Amino acid sequence: MRELMYREALREALDEEMARDPTVFIIGEGIAERGGSYKVTEGLLAKYGPKRVRDTPIAEAGMIGVGVGAAIAGARPVVEILYIDFAMLGMDMIVNQAAKFRLMTGGEGRVPFVMRTQGGAGGGVAAQHSQSLEALFYHIPGLRVVMPSTPADAKGLLKYALRQPDPVMFLEHKHLYMTKGMVPDGEHIVEFGRGVIRRAGDDVTIVAWSNMMPRALEAAEILAQQGISAEVIDPRTLVPLDQDMILTSVAKTRRAVIVQEAVRRGGVASDIASIIQEQAFWDLDAPVEIVAGLNIPIPFNLTLEKASVPQVPDIVAAARKSLHLGPLAQAAE
Repeated sequence: MRELMYREALREALDEEMARDPTVFIIGEGIAERGGSYKVTEGLLAKYGPKRVRDTPIAEAGMIGVGVGAAIAGARPVVEILYIDFAMLGMDMIVNQAAKFRLMTGGEGRVPFVMRTQGGAGGGVAAQHSQSLEALFYHIPGLRVVMPSTPADAKGLLKYALRQPDPVMFLEHKHLYMTKGMVPDGEHIVEFGRGVIRRAGDDVTIVAWSNMMPRALEAAEILAQQGISAEVIDPRTLVPLDQDMILTSVAKTRRAVIVQEAVRRGGVASDIASIIQEQAFWDLDAPVEIVAGLNIPIPFNLTLEKASVPQVPDIVAAARKSLHLGPLAQAAE
């Protein structure tokens, strides 16, 4: 085991898969000579050359189209989109072509296409650079949606993604790139559809992903100090989703809090809540709580930005509510 930054773990995954499979190549804005805005691809140009690590113009629709076409032709492209917001420019290729090609070829065609991009609020980069749009891809049959929260999962899931026959939306978070964690030595693969219990507990289940996972764990620690045992579940992949792990946990704790950074309306959290309601209704002792972003564009102002997405106290409050407890200040009175 070694301690790596999230971005270093991603780079290691790309390096290992490019060495293993000569059909893997990377394209994106500033990813070659500059090593990427978050330095994920730093050093790969020198190692693999400009044919396999290639800078592109600022033309997301063209980049995604090249990637989808190359995947259909038999290569394994990794297209890096600097901000998830700009993936909207290539949605026709993603939604109407890549996601449907396998079905429309009678199962004979494959699109081993990986789109790496990052989203989420942080740093005051305003409404067009701060969105959490996983629900858009989650809604589309034929796409895999991956949202790792730790360096180990970033590496293991990306390596697995680069061996799949179908398109993968690999969604990172701008606040996670500099975080550190232990990563196993040697070959490290994390299969899709297998969540992980980050913290065991008995009183309430908290489901969170990506940058909400560190906040969920911090909330669980605060709850523990209040005598509340929270079980924290990281799905790791939203499609496929480890429903069994979530339902088993809810059956044990009898309460559920789902945390997403994305806006509340039409989010993945709502769908997970519907799954719990449908399949574990009689296990629940309280309504499912959802902690999510406000239904507004992300503000540029840092104070307003922070207020627009879930914070640790919001998660603590939702867990206490599910246990029929009031805010801590009131409880002290």
